[in-house]
Amino acid sequence: MPKSYMDHPFHLDGRGRAATTGAEDHVRDMIYQVLFTNPGERVNRPDFGCGLRQLVFMPNSDVLAATTQFLVQGALQRWLEDVIQVEQVRVTFKEERLVVEVVYVRRDTGRRQHDQFLAPGGGA
Repeated sequence: MPKSYMDHPFHLDGRGRAATTGAEDHVRDMIYQVLFTNPGERVNRPDFGCGLRQLVFMPNSDVLAATTQFLVQGALQRWLEDVIQVEQVRVTFKEERLVVEVVYVRRDTGRRQHDQFLAPGGGA
């Protein structure tokens, strides 16, 4: 039986239990948490996260894209280095949004993944 993990964000499934997910989605959820947690938000880990939500009100520019790419790559390497190997982080503009694309290899399977992340409700 495949291992299951608590889904993020937390919600209940159709049976009224905590919803679970598979390993592939769990890794994506962990990346999402690193990207969208602001430093200082976690009590016991005040330096956790890279704070993409803080960039929502910044004007889009090449400097913002480069800074975001640096923040994302550094945070993922720091907090998830035992789970994934980050191969590439690409930050691009799509209208008023920054789109963050992460290419990584899962260390447990060696499988290469390409995921795209947008801030919830728009923005970064």
